[in-house]
Amino acid sequence: MTTRQISETIEDIYGFEVSDGMVSDITDRLLPQIEDWQKRPLDEVYPIVFIDAVHFSVRDNGQIRKLAAYVILAVSMTGHKEVLSIHIGENESAKYWLGVLNELKNRGVKRRRLLPCTFLRRNKHLSGMPVFR
Repeated sequence: MTTRQISETIEDIYGFEVSDGMVSDITDRLLPQIEDWQKRPLDEVYPIVFIDAVHFSVRDNGQIRKLAAYVILAVSMTGHKEVLSIHIGENESAKYWLGVLNELKNRGVKRRRLLPCTFLRRNKHLSGMPVFR
C-alpha cells in the first residue's frame, strides 16, 4: 500500500485524517524494529509449533495478485504463546515452507515436539523433512 492509501484507509476505518508524511515517518521509525524482530534469536526448543498460511489478494499496479502470509506460532517451554515468524510470499508451496522452517533453524530452533499443519500432511515429500526434529 502507498502512504496515501494507508492514510485513506485510516480515515475510512477510524474517522480521522493522517497525513501521508506522518504515515511515512511512522513507517520509517518502525521498519528497523520490525527487521530486528524478524532476525531475533529464538529459543532452542518449543514444545508446540503451529504453522499456517493466510491467503489474500492485493491490487498491484492495477492487477490482482494472490499472496500468502506464512505465520508460525509456538508455545514456549514456559507456556507462553510466541509469534516466531510472519512472511509474505506467493501462494503456499512446499518449497517456500521449507525455506521458512530452515530460517527458524538458522535462528536457533533445534527441536520441536509437535508441528500441526494440514499443508505438510498433504505434501508427503515435506512431511518427513529434517527441519529441527
